[in-house]
Amino acid sequence: MSPSSSPKPSPDSSPDPSSRGRAASSGRPAAPGRPAAASDGFPVPRTARYVWYGLLFVLGALVGAAGALVQAAWLPAGLLLALLATGGLFYGGLRATGTQAGVAAAGGGWLLAVVLLSFGRPEGDGVFGGGVGELLFLFGGMGVAVMCATLVRLPRPPR
Repeated sequence: MSPSSSPKPSPDSSPDPSSRGRAASSGRPAAPGRPAAASDGFPVPRTARYVWYGLLFVLGALVGAAGALVQAAWLPAGLLLALLATGGLFYGGLRATGTQAGVAAAGGGWLLAVVLLSFGRPEGDGVFGGGVGELLFLFGGMGVAVMCATLVRLPRPPR
């Protein structure tokens, strides 16, 4: 075999994958000036992800406050509606950010609102009366948050 017919290594095929930096994780090199692709293949700048976390925290507080009021007003159907909204927010946070931190941000806002509304005033006024519905809303919402946060990988969209 002649030396001119031997295969030549390409510049991208270095023996050490760590020498290629972040492009090694996605299998394709990142273009200069563009952010590296996220795990789902979409380029997501870091500041945009932090904006999503802040928005999910605020949405979590709103859903927690609305759920606290709805579950107490219409007990069987309101509780189901509040838990469905909570689950939708948590799973939406997971899908929007692609990380479990999205669920944690939404869950933190939800938990803050629920805990603040559970404190009564010195006069005895409070949103939560201490019944079974309130406990199911609190523990059910935390259970839904844990279920969404422990989803390991998101399903990849078909290409």
